[in-house]
Amino acid sequence: MFDRVEDSMFVLLDGGLSTALEGLGVDTSSELWTARAAWQNPDDLVAAHRAFVEAGADVVTTASYQCDVELLVRAGADLRAARAVLASTTELARRAVDGSNVEVAASLGPFGASLADGSEYTGRYSVPWDVVESFHRRRLEVLIDTGPDLFAVETIPRRDEAVLLMELLVEYGSPRAWFSFGCASGERTYGGDDLRAAASEIVDYPNLMALGVNCVAPNVASEALAVLRAGGGPFIVYPNHGRVWDGKARAWTGDSHAVDETLVESWLAAGARFVGGCCGTSPTEIAQLADLRRRLARPSEFP
Repeated sequence: MFDRVEDSMFVLLDGGLSTALEGLGVDTSSELWTARAAWQNPDDLVAAHRAFVEAGADVVTTASYQCDVELLVRAGADLRAARAVLASTTELARRAVDGSNVEVAASLGPFGASLADGSEYTGRYSVPWDVVESFHRRRLEVLIDTGPDLFAVETIPRRDEAVLLMELLVEYGSPRAWFSFGCASGERTYGGDDLRAAASEIVDYPNLMALGVNCVAPNVASEALAVLRAGGGPFIVYPNHGRVWDGKARAWTGDSHAVDETLVESWLAAGARFVGGCCGTSPTEIAQLADLRRRLARPSEFP
């Protein structure tokens, strides 16, 4: 489906899965975050995905971002059930896109997300590196067999973690994937690495679809694209609502910043071909992006 990117201006991603779930009254406050819905509220998870499909998204991303077998076992699932819950994240997304051309991206979030303390926004894990590798390997071993259309390597705060995920994906056959960093500024990842240098480590991934940033404030996304642009494209950008995550309070703080038409057009001009939203982005806002795409597209393509 992505061969039509040039004609449609951009591939439209979904928004914040937790935001859609919360809109349905689902509690996402546990350390499992959206993965809890895969375990205890699967029908609600399908409905949340479906809301983004109906809004016009071309891709929905699974609830595997923070879904870890060990976390599920700690929450009360036995090992077999925990692995089944992780595998089900792809199946539930498939149910939501049934009857459409929407593709399913299996989310590979950073190790820090599994700590449920905001570490994905600092890149400071304080564990041996083999613990990080074990986390990514056991999750990928389950997800690779579920047959997603692609993988979303997202909110990665560290250069070395992005490289680790790239190496693991190559080991498992180099499936289609995008790589998206979390950034504290346009030049630095959340873990303090030089963004351009970190991105340069990934550009030769055999099946790279796009490279960019997510779960950053909209203005930071613009700054990051300006930094990345020198390395070629296509790029992917899906910012959050511009607020800051407080890991101790487990809450967003500060003011929201909307993504407007001018901002999106500037991203497209910078080479972005995959655009969507992250935390705080609802199906309504994705529908607004779908409407913008219709207005930007050629009249003959979208009458």
